[in-house]
Amino acid sequence: MLRIVCLPGDGIGPEVTAVAIDVLRALPLELEIEEHSFGGSAILDEGMPLPARTLAACKAADAVVLGAVGLPQFEGATVRPEQGLIALRRALDVYANLRPATRPGVDLLIVRELVGGLYYGASGRLPDGTAYDTCTYTPQAIERIARRAFELAGTRRADLTSVDKVNVLETSRLWRETVTRVAADYPGVELQHMLVDTAGLQLVQHPERFDVLLTENTFGDILSDVAAGVCGGLGLAASASLGDGRPGIFEPVHGSAPDIAGRGIANPAGMLRSIALLLRHAAGEPELATSLEDAVVHALAKTPTPDAGGRATTAEFSESVLQQMERVLAAS
Repeated sequence: MLRIVCLPGDGIGPEVTAVAIDVLRALPLELEIEEHSFGGSAILDEGMPLPARTLAACKAADAVVLGAVGLPQFEGATVRPEQGLIALRRALDVYANLRPATRPGVDLLIVRELVGGLYYGASGRLPDGTAYDTCTYTPQAIERIARRAFELAGTRRADLTSVDKVNVLETSRLWRETVTRVAADYPGVELQHMLVDTAGLQLVQHPERFDVLLTENTFGDILSDVAAGVCGGLGLAASASLGDGRPGIFEPVHGSAPDIAGRGIANPAGMLRSIALLLRHAAGEPELATSLEDAVVHALAKTPTPDAGGRATTAEFSESVLQQMERVLAAS
């Protein structure tokens, strides 16, 4: 029995989460699925983005499926939906964010450190109006994300690019020193270091050169969106945030898209690709994961939603994926 907690969240989050649940229930797996309030909807209902019972349910789960967070009325507010996401990541210690990006001729994976750096350092305003954000990393935090990246590279093309800004930042100097030290334990993986600005340029001009990219939190946030743009856009992008145990968080990266919420045209491809990551990393079902990824590619070609150049509704895209999965499962 795989226990999955779904956090539909805001905007189009509930729409793509509903598709994910339909697909999960169609698979030959024993599942227990429950939904909980999170993000802006939780602020509206309970005054906080991550209610205590939602966090407790997530901690008891085998996997967390997250739709999207963010509502326009909370932009710049003291209590914001995104605070719940950052708090959830820290509470579950999902330090390894995996962001695959694929297109014909391109197959890369960004491994982003997710619970350190600027997003979790001290920040504030000084009496003179100066604002500050602090980026800190420990050798231990860098080592564990580096080891995860080397292990993943070993299952792929054994090519790891570590991204930093060593010519400017002290944290980057520690990053490069630590990654270089860890590399000695993985002689089968080729390591190269690259400055973040160069990495951004190469992702745009020559994305096919990359296998696995290892980055700290802020650089990974930016570069993973660049990679998604190169490979079709944020609407198609998936992510898995993993720790050393369960649960992981599996979520698309397209945001809540409030401008199209409720119109039935949201593209669930990113969510379904995130479910494929769940099947691969939480359920131990790599063949089902591949079948679902292939079904999404099929639907994108045959039944694309408006953002992908077509006219299909969310429901029609979902039905196309389900029919393709049924054919695959019937033949297996």
